[in-house]
Amino acid sequence: MNKTILVFADWFEPGYKAGGPIRSCVHFVHQMKDRFSIYVITTDRDLNDTEPYPTVEHDKWVEYEKGVKIFYSSPQRLTWGHIQKQVKDLSPDYIYLNSMYSRYFTIYPLLMQRLGFINSKIVLAPRGMLKESAVQFKSAKKKLFLSAFRQIGLHRLIHFHATDKTEVKDVQKYFGHKVRLSLASNFPGMIKDYPGSIVKRENELSVIFIGRLHPVKNLDFLLRTLQLVKGNVSLTIVGNAEDENYVIQCKEIVKGFPSNIQVRFAGEIPNNELGEIITQHHIFALPTQGENFGHAIFESLAAGKPVLISDQTPWRNLSSLHAGWDLSLKQPEQFTIALQQAVLFDQTEYDTLSQGAWQFVRQFVQQSELQKTYNNIFS
Repeated sequence: MNKTILVFADWFEPGYKAGGPIRSCVHFVHQMKDRFSIYVITTDRDLNDTEPYPTVEHDKWVEYEKGVKIFYSSPQRLTWGHIQKQVKDLSPDYIYLNSMYSRYFTIYPLLMQRLGFINSKIVLAPRGMLKESAVQFKSAKKKLFLSAFRQIGLHRLIHFHATDKTEVKDVQKYFGHKVRLSLASNFPGMIKDYPGSIVKRENELSVIFIGRLHPVKNLDFLLRTLQLVKGNVSLTIVGNAEDENYVIQCKEIVKGFPSNIQVRFAGEIPNNELGEIITQHHIFALPTQGENFGHAIFESLAAGKPVLISDQTPWRNLSSLHAGWDLSLKQPEQFTIALQQAVLFDQTEYDTLSQGAWQFVRQFVQQSELQKTYNNIFS
């Protein structure tokens, strides 16, 4: 009989507004369901939504697919007593937490374990929430929480799951070198055959940005570096307007753009439609302050799109592999140079990078022994 994993996640499909963490959990479920019985407890609505998903039943276990059941909880059911009952009834072998600060989906289960109410083994994936770029927002509250976390010994109950080497250092920075810790990249999406290129004319470039409209994703940085580029450039911005003041700030920058640069704020787009819009652009750009994986980066590379990103992600050495650029945020002029370079590409030059982008992630997936690593974490 398969062992049981109970996944706690603030959001899950059909949600998409929380971005990468949803994809991480969805890919985890798809990859692990043949070896474990998977249960997921999540909320019944997307990030910042006031209404539940219209297409799912809530406050009951529903079959997501064979071997996977999901409980879409209404706000009324997000109580200590109800969460404890679900864990006790399931008695899972493993509990997999996918947040660092979530009251219901991290803190409650950990305190229940600490108080002896449950005895499942706990695996916690911080999902990039210990990065300096993440801790700096509401930093006093987060640092107080992390201090309390250590004081009451919660870190000693956990098998930490870090998804890149930077996150290994982040976990050790806050919880010491004696914690139980495994490194395993997020499960990527499926890699299909090379999708082919699109028409590329010299002096023309279409760019797509996908990410939450929040300072950590650094859209304003991209806009400032784009402002100086010569040639006909279009930029499509896809993402949840998480920080309204920040969006206003970004739109103010756009107002000062010359006529050769066109910018469109496309708003939120469901995950199942992102692939189509990515294919319509030449390159993907995300000068992020930090990603522990970057699903939109992966999906763009898999679509044969060179990416222009910061060096604060696991996707490195792109230039040498003809897959794009990973640049230091301390040198914004290098982003402008890269954008100008892309504007001037002819079809042959662009095709080389398009094929290189796809080949890069194809090799990543082929060389990966992720399944084995995850089996070791949950054993």
